[in-house]
Amino acid sequence: MKHLILALSLAGVAVQAKPLKVYILAGQSNMEGHARIETFDYIGDDPATAPMLQEMVRADGKPATCENVWISYLTGGHKEPDKESGEGFGKLTAGYGARGANFKEIGGKIGPEFTFGIYMQKHVKEPILIIKAAWGGKSLHTDFRSPKFTEPQREKWHEEKKAKTGLCYRLMIEHVKKVLADPKRVYPAYDAGAGYEIAGFAWFQGFNDLVGPYPKVDDPETKSTAKTIKDYSEYRRLLGCFIRDVRNDLKVPDMRFVIGVLGVGGKEKNPGRDGFRKAMAAPATRPEFKGNVVAVETAPFWDEALAEIAAKRGKVKQMGYFLRSKHKNHANKDGNMDKQAQNAYLKKFREELITPKDEALWKRGASNGGYHYLGCAKTFALIGKAFADAMVK
Repeated sequence: MKHLILALSLAGVAVQAKPLKVYILAGQSNMEGHARIETFDYIGDDPATAPMLQEMVRADGKPATCENVWISYLTGGHKEPDKESGEGFGKLTAGYGARGANFKEIGGKIGPEFTFGIYMQKHVKEPILIIKAAWGGKSLHTDFRSPKFTEPQREKWHEEKKAKTGLCYRLMIEHVKKVLADPKRVYPAYDAGAGYEIAGFAWFQGFNDLVGPYPKVDDPETKSTAKTIKDYSEYRRLLGCFIRDVRNDLKVPDMRFVIGVLGVGGKEKNPGRDGFRKAMAAPATRPEFKGNVVAVETAPFWDEALAEIAAKRGKVKQMGYFLRSKHKNHANKDGNMDKQAQNAYLKKFREELITPKDEALWKRGASNGGYHYLGCAKTFALIGKAFADAMVK
């Protein structure tokens, strides 16, 4: 019996001696995550995603805590991330999404990290450390620009851009190295003898580049120059540089890399947006990245039902503007409506457009704007799971 106990103990030690799996998540506001925890129940309304909700909450309905997944999350101010950034860390649970003024405190939102950790642990069945670095409103063009650019290129930016160029890239790399210099600070059970393995990187970003300073081109269908049609080939090049530089700086030449392709707006055809998505996904098709870089389309996770309600809410907001501005084609064109009359008109307009069922559904499933996937936890949960599934394929 003693020999059996000893053998089992040794077997347990052998399992624990595997290197700690480390995954890095980085990007801008959608990697931060703006889905409020209050929208979790909406996940259970769909039979296809109800099982996912059971993984995310405990029996009492409160968010679950992952016993063997830990996270270090660096985030900060919109304008000055180097001065305002703060780290929060602990066991993975809901709340490691976008933060308020205190960037070290756990919050009330999630991004992709929650279900990424839940499902990645199911895949690898080993302890996991997630290192997340994300700041809202940042571009690959400037803020996350990696070191591979020449000084003449740098000189093209305005003077105030120079200090910001590559700032978030440097902060991200510095944070990863800081955490891995002492993993036990974040993951108390860390075995220094076994070490760690940087097993993958997930990139989820894009909105600021979608609307960013890329040259306008002719619409391939109408042959006319339009503001929404741009040449995003530079983004494609920069993302390839980003992948190479991250691998080089972290000394992981073939690190698995998942690109989360921007999916706001869903599957509806849009030449400008579609062109940007192609540029985002393009590095995964390069021969040099074959087998270890994959693009995950997130448009399929866009919630169409909530988007329809968002469009109606947009019409109400627009009508409010028309009334205030005395628009010539609307009810207050002569300017005779005072504020009370405008509010009464707008209230009636809203009631006729947005049904009580719409109101209830919106309250249950949405908590932010379209550029943040409507703040829908169902969407972010699906995205996080898709990143995890792609990482292991």
